[in-house]
Amino acid sequence: MASSIKSLDFKKFLSMLPDRQERFEAAPATLPPGSDQARVIARALHPVRQYLRVAAVTERGADCKSFDLVPDPERGTTALAWFGAGKYLTVFETIEGMRVTRAYSISSSPKQALEGKYTLTIKLVEGGLMSRYILDNWTVGTPVEVSAPSGSFEYQPLRDAKKVICLAGGSGITPFLSMAAAIADGDEDFEMTLLYGSRTWDAILFRDELAEIEKKTDKVKVIHVLSEKTSGRMRKGTEKGFITAELIQKYAPTDEPYSVFLCGPQQMYAFVDKELEKLNLERKYIRHEMFGEFHDPASQPDYPSDVPETVQITVTIQDETKTVTGSTGDSVMQILEKNGIAVPARCRSGECGFCHSHLLAGKVYVPKNMEYRRMADHKFDCIHPCCSFPLTNLVLNVPAAR
Repeated sequence: MASSIKSLDFKKFLSMLPDRQERFEAAPATLPPGSDQARVIARALHPVRQYLRVAAVTERGADCKSFDLVPDPERGTTALAWFGAGKYLTVFETIEGMRVTRAYSISSSPKQALEGKYTLTIKLVEGGLMSRYILDNWTVGTPVEVSAPSGSFEYQPLRDAKKVICLAGGSGITPFLSMAAAIADGDEDFEMTLLYGSRTWDAILFRDELAEIEKKTDKVKVIHVLSEKTSGRMRKGTEKGFITAELIQKYAPTDEPYSVFLCGPQQMYAFVDKELEKLNLERKYIRHEMFGEFHDPASQPDYPSDVPETVQITVTIQDETKTVTGSTGDSVMQILEKNGIAVPARCRSGECGFCHSHLLAGKVYVPKNMEYRRMADHKFDCIHPCCSFPLTNLVLNVPAAR
């Protein structure tokens, strides 16, 4: 194959260009009816942007709110893009002159999207710029700009087992609430056993909503796992402590394969992943939701020593080159954003590859659980700025933000 390609005379291809250009110019400006249907469907399912507004706000305890988002026809969005349960939306905001993006799982059901509503449930992250801004500023009528639904954390019949053990912690319940509702609506077909970790009974998010879904279908079973000690008898359908391998085995099937879906805070991932190793499950049966933006790389055991506190990054986007300075405690993306440089971003977890960039010089650190790069990326020095932390001065090419 390689020798055949080398034998081609590319000058012959260049000679075809004038003829092709003449044909393009002679073609009609409009397409015949029905010929553009594929593009119409693609734009409906995968819009570059969706322009929405906040229709309702629901308080969910301290520092947590649900926001119902509906289309904003005046800005060009008349219908919401459909999604599979488990997807997320990337929210775009400008905060103090800085363009910021964050991804949030959709907590409403796919059916509700067809009815014209997404729901995002956002809990304050300590030190979180976007979560604090949204909780303080989004009210009924606030205009919101989001991406199309994205992500791969959804049930896939060809890969996943028919029975799924879902492990949630805190606000990590949001994609599972969407999945459970989709099962009740008949849009998903698998059996869900949800082990949901919370501190106390009163701290459980969507407790009543989950109970209502359980009443609608026998394919969803919810067990609340409470970490703080409580006085008196435990309520029916609850466990105490943490989500361990033993607890998973207690509710998992013993006579057939099962999948494990996991979504929660970073501390939960670190603990539960070690517990899952004890179960010896096939790798394909363990699914993680995106890790979320990573903080404090120096806390990782494999983080190098003698890393400088600050570095310089020289970045080229299209034809423009800038050199900026930032903290090695921030990701490459965070440093660029803090210096007013917009970077293409969606998941901010290293998974989607939207920020895929070419590292021309320097070294970066990537946390092991956020290393989604392909072998070719390592070979040709490509990185994901969202989860790459500078160890030295860097030189890189970054695609233009979209």
